[in-house]
Amino acid sequence: MANRRDSRIEPSFEGSPRAKSSDGFSVSEEDRVVPANRKSAAKRKSAKSKSSRRGRDRNRRGLFSIFGRLLYWCFVLCIWGGIAVAGVVVYYGAKMPAATTWSIPDRAPNIKIVSVDGQLIANRGMSGGEAVGLHEMSPYIPEAVVAIEDRRFYSHFGIDPIGLTRAMVTNVLGRHFSQGGSTLTQQLAKNLFLTPDRTLERKVQEVLLALWLEHKHSKDQILEMYLNRVYFGSGAYGVEAASRRYFGKSARDVSLSEAALLAGLLKAPSRLSPARDPKAAEERAQLVLAAMREEGKISDKEYKVALSAPATRSPSYWTGSENYVADTVMEELPDLIGDVRGDIVIDTTVDLTLQKLAEQSIRRLIDESGKKLNVTQGALVSIDDSGAVRAMVGGYDYSTSQFDRASEARRQPGSAFKPFVYMAALEAGRTPDSVRNDAPIKIGKWTPDNYGGKYYGKVTLATALAKSLNSVAAQLTMEVGPDAVVEAAHRMGIQSDLQSNTSIALGTSEVTPLELTSAYVPFANGGYKPDVHFISRVTTAGGKVLYENNGGSAPRVIKADIVGMMNSMMTGTVEVGTAKKAAFNWPSAGKTGTSQNSRDAWFVGYTANLTTGVWFGNDDGSPMKKVTGGALPAQAWHEFMVAAHEGVPVRPLPGTWKSTPPDTVVPDEIPSADASQPPPAPPAPVGQSAPVAQAPARQARPAQTVDADGFGMPSDGGTTASVGHPVPPGDVGGPKKRRQTSILDILSGG
Repeated sequence: MANRRDSRIEPSFEGSPRAKSSDGFSVSEEDRVVPANRKSAAKRKSAKSKSSRRGRDRNRRGLFSIFGRLLYWCFVLCIWGGIAVAGVVVYYGAKMPAATTWSIPDRAPNIKIVSVDGQLIANRGMSGGEAVGLHEMSPYIPEAVVAIEDRRFYSHFGIDPIGLTRAMVTNVLGRHFSQGGSTLTQQLAKNLFLTPDRTLERKVQEVLLALWLEHKHSKDQILEMYLNRVYFGSGAYGVEAASRRYFGKSARDVSLSEAALLAGLLKAPSRLSPARDPKAAEERAQLVLAAMREEGKISDKEYKVALSAPATRSPSYWTGSENYVADTVMEELPDLIGDVRGDIVIDTTVDLTLQKLAEQSIRRLIDESGKKLNVTQGALVSIDDSGAVRAMVGGYDYSTSQFDRASEARRQPGSAFKPFVYMAALEAGRTPDSVRNDAPIKIGKWTPDNYGGKYYGKVTLATALAKSLNSVAAQLTMEVGPDAVVEAAHRMGIQSDLQSNTSIALGTSEVTPLELTSAYVPFANGGYKPDVHFISRVTTAGGKVLYENNGGSAPRVIKADIVGMMNSMMTGTVEVGTAKKAAFNWPSAGKTGTSQNSRDAWFVGYTANLTTGVWFGNDDGSPMKKVTGGALPAQAWHEFMVAAHEGVPVRPLPGTWKSTPPDTVVPDEIPSADASQPPPAPPAPVGQSAPVAQAPARQARPAQTVDADGFGMPSDGGTTASVGHPVPPGDVGGPKKRRQTSILDILSGG
């Protein structure tokens, strides 16, 4: 046992008295399971350093943990936000029709009205202009619009996230809504399909429709649709209508500065319209030019040149007398083709060059003499032998008054109505050589006095018409009857209701310039009454003919011999009578007319090519200052007809008439002052002439006329009874000559 106990080896530790056994077995401090309480200084320092590093690591892990949690929740919120947005989109999208049924709505039809030579007269319809292809219009227009409205148009997919974000930031920082993030595609979607309401539902639908448009159409197609439909202010929809409206030219011819102005209007079309505020429009255009330069669309030189273009105020409405024609065409169109379902082109009979000349003449005469003579309005109508209207001016200025005095204003024609009286007399058997006694007469309570109270005794009908003797015209009306005169006027083309009384001889029933002029056309074309028209053809934009005027057959309304007699008599009015100012180097004829107190002044004249009527007066019926038909109307007629016949071969008036010698008188055709003279023969049947005694053959000559100026007759003697005054004042024309009672007095009970 002792030996076993002695052989046991006890462990020992370094530094202890028994640190080392005889066998060399020992353990050190590091071999202890639990270290000793005391450590060396080096050990304690190393432990402190490790602890500091562990603290910093814990701080870093905490910071990263905060950012991680932030990113995590942001991600979560994005997911839920996306789910919410998707839900809203699905909700509002479900309220829309199925995408398979979506289609581009038809553009409002445009009605393009052109002249006889293809020049544009006007555009009518909701858009006010035809659709123009992107490759057809000025390249500055799409470049300007993209530069100012949607710079990333060709790179985004219908929605511009960058632009939307920029707009949101700008609006938040500015604390008010100053920028929108809509792309051109979104704007087109809104214009095509949606209302302008600013609601979440409309915005969602706008986005969906924009994506659909981008899927179905190319960028150029979208831009073209946008430019042809967007509103540019002042009633102009589409770039063509706006170009015509503001610059009087097609979108094909727009300059850089004009394109910038158009693009600038899109922000606020009504407020920035140059017709309303040219300064604001120009300032906005300058911003557009700067954007174009920044985008590299124009050079610095182009930029400087465009900036030099001044702002101009556009008229508040369309100007130009051709718009009177356009309005008349639009009134006639429904009767020809019914409802307009697509773009159409209307070919008119109007010569735009002549139209401008007529307008210039009317305006010039009013500008020069309007204040002095108290004249504010004028009208002109010109019709060729086929009934085609070649020019029609309905007033001094279309922009200030759209009332068409040529086709709508009914005025007293005065002595311009007398040709129908004389025509009825010729048809009843009289001739230009028939003689009447020009003397004061009394018809009931009415006494038709001559101008100035002058009477000339026995005169031929040709002389009486040239002098416009009221006494003779009234006698002829009594002879043939007022009904015959009314019938003759209606047969010739007068459409207005006419009062069947004796005063009709002096033009007291009101007519329009258009119908009075058209009623003279049979005198010019040999006795035929054509269908007066403005429209020659209507076609679709693709060329399909919807309507075409083939002329048709014009019925004869006057016999050839009557035409010859009337032309012979009315030629004298132009050559030596009251319309000498109208004469030019063409055979022409016509009749002046002046209503009571110079309220209306007329001249209707014609050649073998054209019949033109001119009227001057005031809308309120106030008297002019001694303006007669032989003054302003004859001057305007002369200017217009000279231009219209330039380069045209001269043609004689139709019909001939061989007059008897001036001293030859047919006794039984002269109502004498003697009451024993038998009453005149009843009028011949309507449209027929009574047999005319053949006069000895001699060379044809113009009817005998006397210069009115030589008789103190500066006008055509057009003293007429006004409406509401069937009995002219007794002192008109001065004292009356004493005479014996005539057969007319007995017949009329006077």
